[in-house]
Amino acid sequence: VSASAGALCSAVRAEMLARVNGQFGRWHDPHNNGTYQITDASDAGSLSLQRRTGDGKFTDKLRFVFTDSADGPCDVQGCSESQVTSFSDFSTNYCNLRMLYCSSADGCRPVITDASVSEREVVASLGAGHDPSACLKLKEGVLRSRGL
Repeated sequence: VSASAGALCSAVRAEMLARVNGQFGRWHDPHNNGTYQITDASDAGSLSLQRRTGDGKFTDKLRFVFTDSADGPCDVQGCSESQVTSFSDFSTNYCNLRMLYCSSADGCRPVITDASVSEREVVASLGAGHDPSACLKLKEGVLRSRGL
């Protein structure tokens, strides 16, 4: 995914970290309530994570790279990769990324910064989807079982 955010990269990255660190309290993953984990946040210009599906069966790896542009918007590049052979992912890898940067205008619930984000390009691997409407879905009872 290539996108432009209407905020500085430090704010976009801080929002992503706030979502991950606020899981099951201040924030939940609206794509079937998966669980994100930070794997590398040592570089201010990037962020590496993994996401485990809500049912705990699968883990995907994610990476974001952030570049502040001269005219203000943050350039966000993101990639998500399934760790098992997957032909039809029902937009899961796309949603893994989108759920960390989407704004209230997209139907998401930001934690600290509600920055508008415009996706410029989505390049999906063979069989992978990129349907934004697939991202805002929770299985019935998932939130109740987690006390949300």
